[in-house]
Amino acid sequence: MPATRTEHDLLGEKEVPADAYWGVHTERARENFPITGVPVGRYPFLVRGLAFVKEAAALANRDLGLLDERRAAAISAACRELRAGALHDQFVVDLIQGGAGTSTNMNANEVIANRALEILGRTKGDYAHVHPNDHVNLSQSTNDVYPTAADVAFVEAAAGLRSAMAELEQAFAAKAQEFQGVVKMGRTQLQDAVPMTLGQEFRAFAVMLGEDRARLDESAALLYEINLGATAIGTGLNAPARYAETACAHLAELTGRPFTTAHDLVEATQDPGAFVHLSGVLKRIAIKLSKTCNDLRLLSSGPRAGLGEITLPPRQAGSSIMPGKVNPVIPEMVSQVAYTVIADDLAVTLAAESGQLQLNAFEPVIVRALAQSFTHLTAACRTLASACVAGIEAHPEVMAARVENSIGLATALNPLLGYRATTEVAREALVTGCTVPDVVRRRGLLTDAQLDEALSLQRLVPRPPPAA
Repeated sequence: MPATRTEHDLLGEKEVPADAYWGVHTERARENFPITGVPVGRYPFLVRGLAFVKEAAALANRDLGLLDERRAAAISAACRELRAGALHDQFVVDLIQGGAGTSTNMNANEVIANRALEILGRTKGDYAHVHPNDHVNLSQSTNDVYPTAADVAFVEAAAGLRSAMAELEQAFAAKAQEFQGVVKMGRTQLQDAVPMTLGQEFRAFAVMLGEDRARLDESAALLYEINLGATAIGTGLNAPARYAETACAHLAELTGRPFTTAHDLVEATQDPGAFVHLSGVLKRIAIKLSKTCNDLRLLSSGPRAGLGEITLPPRQAGSSIMPGKVNPVIPEMVSQVAYTVIADDLAVTLAAESGQLQLNAFEPVIVRALAQSFTHLTAACRTLASACVAGIEAHPEVMAARVENSIGLATALNPLLGYRATTEVAREALVTGCTVPDVVRRRGLLTDAQLDEALSLQRLVPRPPPAA
């Protein structure tokens, strides 16, 4: 049998693996919540968020005379190791859990306590020297630690997503520059509209990403207001005077982020509004990414029986039965990521609405949803940029032929011929299969010089604005 150590809690004694850094509370949570198979440690930014908060608390308790220098130093050292990537496999509690995050907080307390004990030359479980509750969790409650750690974690995750979006934006902008002279038909409601350049089409994709990065920055800024020091419900019970501001100051210094203590800790402890806002922005990003990928799939459809205006880089064989078929697998993947983010946003919405009185008990599913959305969106943006957008090729001859044959050219003649006459030209072109210029010439409505001027590239496609 594997070696164990005996720990106890209010329910009695429990055997814990001897080499585990977690303890009895985590072990019970492992048994109680075998739900998703996705533990807290799967998301490094969540572990780092917890470590930042626990170190800030330890330093504040030291400053206020509640924790001796030796214990505070050991706890801080353990937290720094966690932030560097150590022991993430010891955060074994499932992300979906009852208890408003208590199991996650206790998992952190126990891992940090046992690592601190090792640093002090003690054995795991020797809690008389560093106790998970009495020392690591001193002046704290799950109800201020858990949301604050999530704030710290999602600020980091937002920075990662922002970087990935910038990479994708730059990839689209590069293609916009490459395709700036490629004329094609623009379409509305899947029907021919008026000419544009492929560069303008790709520039729009880049601009959308830039706009969404700005919205992400705005929503992430809401996370800087924290409730650390609120303890159970916001009254600060069991936290000493000046603890909240001292712990917050340490957190800001450790993270290099402008965290501030909420003006009303009772409100901040029960209100997950910042997470709701952030989730909405992630949904907005997902929706627009999926729309862009829908366009890429449509523009590359074919290769001969579809639009075929661009070719996406081939990534893998597309069929087990149709030789030569290549599918747009990267855009398809991104759209599926978008669907999960939209679903996660609904979970956040329902969990936030279901909070009662002084605490929202459903923050664990909010944290899980946001962690999943951030991780998937970040990976999707980077994959789309490197495995798809960077290798897109255009087919100018296909697009030029469609422009020449499009009924949409008639729109450019409205100012010269009027709407009624132009409509007749368009109808005849459609019925006869002739081009719009041919019909105009046959009817003698414009001279060749007038027609050339009306349908010149400079007039049909105004010069695009410079790239941002």
